[in-house]
Amino acid sequence: MNNTANNKRIAKNTLLLYFRMLFIMAINLYTSRIVLKILGIEDFGIYNAVGGIVAMFGFLTSAMSISTQRYITYELGKNNLKQLNKIFNTSITIHAVISVIILILAETIGLWFLYNKMTIPIERLNAALWTYQASIASAIILIMSIPYNATIIAHEKMSAFAYISVLEVVLKLAIVYLLLISNFDKLKLYSTLILIVQLIIRIIYGQYCKKHFLETKIHCIKDKSLFKEMLNFAGWNLWGNCAGIASTQGVNILLNIFFGPHINAARGIAVQVQGAVNQFASNFQTAINPQITKSYAQGDYNYMHNLIFSSSKFTFYLLLLLTLPLQIETKTILNFWLETVPDYTEIFLRLILCVTVIDATANPLMISASATGKIKTYQSIVGSILFLIFPLSYLFLKLGTNPESVFIIHLLICILAFIVRLFIVRSMIQLNLTEYVKKVIIRIIFVAITATILTMGIKFFLNDNTFFNFIILCFSSTIIVIILSYSIGLEKNEKKFITCKIKNIINKIRR
Repeated sequence: MNNTANNKRIAKNTLLLYFRMLFIMAINLYTSRIVLKILGIEDFGIYNAVGGIVAMFGFLTSAMSISTQRYITYELGKNNLKQLNKIFNTSITIHAVISVIILILAETIGLWFLYNKMTIPIERLNAALWTYQASIASAIILIMSIPYNATIIAHEKMSAFAYISVLEVVLKLAIVYLLLISNFDKLKLYSTLILIVQLIIRIIYGQYCKKHFLETKIHCIKDKSLFKEMLNFAGWNLWGNCAGIASTQGVNILLNIFFGPHINAARGIAVQVQGAVNQFASNFQTAINPQITKSYAQGDYNYMHNLIFSSSKFTFYLLLLLTLPLQIETKTILNFWLETVPDYTEIFLRLILCVTVIDATANPLMISASATGKIKTYQSIVGSILFLIFPLSYLFLKLGTNPESVFIIHLLICILAFIVRLFIVRSMIQLNLTEYVKKVIIRIIFVAITATILTMGIKFFLNDNTFFNFIILCFSSTIIVIILSYSIGLEKNEKKFITCKIKNIINKIRR
């Protein structure tokens, strides 16, 4: 395998995804601000809470998504076109079945839960029901998009994501304009327009795959063994994803039951920022994850381990770059961004960012476990640990704790899950645990602590909370993290790779 060529591909795809991300993040943050203003805190909270019910059934989708992407990427590593087509068509069939199951569950159990358990003002119940039905339709569209998106990722055609995602955010920007000029019920209109955008994007992804990838040609394929194998793989992912959904959307619903839609609005804002921040990690990992799976398929464990080490570290440093000023100046940023900041948003955001950093850093371990196809032990243990977030959150809320307690529980459980992941993956991919701790854990902890102390020192000397001082702090924090990450956080070969890429970029600019 040509590792140099793979590294170049990773670097190119990462850059494409980052240009996409910066544009999308700017638009999303702007639209979130306007949508909150137009809908109001109550309706914004209702939208997030009602959408959470539908998302609860998404554990089926998430499990199958991982299975589809793994099998497609694995067969690409083997260069088996015939098997690729069988996998794609089998996944289409499975996702169609999942869509029907989710539709039935949502229109029965979901509706009962909406009417009987959710805290929604009676005068907004009709709008909430409308939003719920639109969310179901959007969820089904997203489910049927999964095989196509998985194929694009497996082929590492990140330019498609870049261009189509830009179109998606432009359409969502148009939604904001329509909300401003329309006299219809804002919540109903917003959920309907989001549904229309999802449908348009789904059609475009389908047409792109049909044009560029032979394996996406639809056939009637009846391979019971493959069907069973993919479902079995997804079955063990099912538990892990069920735990993930319970710890996010399940907790979101708990917050609604105990505190009402205003708390859901605060969580919704925190999740919006979290999503924007997480894009920095996911873009890099989207570029590198197929290489982890392909290197395993080809038996190149040494390259696979190096990818895991580098991915974990780069992910952490990228997120530290963003989250450190966000953690220190949370209140300033929220007040600058939003006209009205819902109560508890500040503390929610700080805690959820910590969770994001830990989960993203651990993600390469999850991808490597998935690459093996033998995930029974991994998912049963890690999934069980993560599932504890939901009952513990319910218990503490029942005892009368503050809303932020659920995020503290989430953070502590995530740390425990990270440690357990390490021990499980060690035997699955012949990973040297001591080497991982030495090359990854110790370095990122040292960089994080040192960068935090230095940035807090600058914050102390600045004193006044002026906008100019805020800019100085953000700039200083960025420089500190970059210097520490490069000088202390990276291995010699990683430094060489980055230096080479920077030189190449500079040379291209000069030409």
